[in-house]
Amino acid sequence: MGKMKRVLITIFTLIIAIAAAGCAQQTQAPNQASEQNPAESGNTKKLAITTTIGMVTDIVEQVGGEHVEVTGLMKAGVDPHLYKASQGDIKKLDEADLIFYNGLFLEGKMQEILEKISKEKPVVAVSKGVDKSVLLAGDASLGEEFDPHIWFDVTLWMKAVEVVRDTLVEQDAARADDYKKNAETYLKKLEELHTYAKEQLASIPKSQRVLVTAHDAFGYFGRAYEVDVKGLQGLSTASEYGSKDVSELRDFLVDNKIKAVFVESSVPKRSIEAVVQGAKEKGHEVSIGGELFSDAMGEPGTEEGTYIGMVRHNVDTIVKALK
Repeated sequence: MGKMKRVLITIFTLIIAIAAAGCAQQTQAPNQASEQNPAESGNTKKLAITTTIGMVTDIVEQVGGEHVEVTGLMKAGVDPHLYKASQGDIKKLDEADLIFYNGLFLEGKMQEILEKISKEKPVVAVSKGVDKSVLLAGDASLGEEFDPHIWFDVTLWMKAVEVVRDTLVEQDAARADDYKKNAETYLKKLEELHTYAKEQLASIPKSQRVLVTAHDAFGYFGRAYEVDVKGLQGLSTASEYGSKDVSELRDFLVDNKIKAVFVESSVPKRSIEAVVQGAKEKGHEVSIGGELFSDAMGEPGTEEGTYIGMVRHNVDTIVKALK
């Protein structure tokens, strides 16, 4: 009887050991999968992506869809030329799986931080998809080789969409089909937007197709849609303007009988208001044609808080004021 009891105890012990080993293997598997790339493991964890300007944020949200969690650093009305990263921003950059920014020295004061982080994770300039041969010259005095405001030509911004698409496909191959499909849908909408802008702006008589703004951010816009562009400040709001710049732009308005100028959401209004006042003192009335979005989009949740809505707003505002 004692011998039988010992045999039963041994069998029972073996059963418990086998069951425990099975449980341990089951609990270990999810941890192993979580350490793998989503493309390899097939898990549903979203990619954590940090972006700089709103226009880049919008691309990533459109192409990434449900597979990404996007944190944009620069909100509505923020000037990227002068933006300095806070400690909170640096934390968001550190925690990201992937970072997208405009490039071409737009985020000049963040350049050093982005270069440092690029040694640890993918940090991608969406402007890298644009051939340098079509870029406009930048402000050499500020270290800008090229004009960074490429989003004002919708066809150039489509190249930025392709960069985001290709990067997401490379980093998360398991969801490649979704990224490609989302990008295709978005690119078709941008083609329609480009056509809309061309048709609407062409309705303004060529002699009146003059866009005067606070800073010279609309160069690509002018080239793409045949608009004569004049800015009080240079390409960057970091550049200074003086009384000579004000008087020269004032005289241009008076001599060419320009009837409207525009303020920008991310640039103080006092600069362009000084020009308007100067023209008035010379007997020429100039109105503020409206507020345009230049280096920042509108508030989240509004039409202007998307790239397409921002461009349509700008086009409609310009046409209404100048036509």
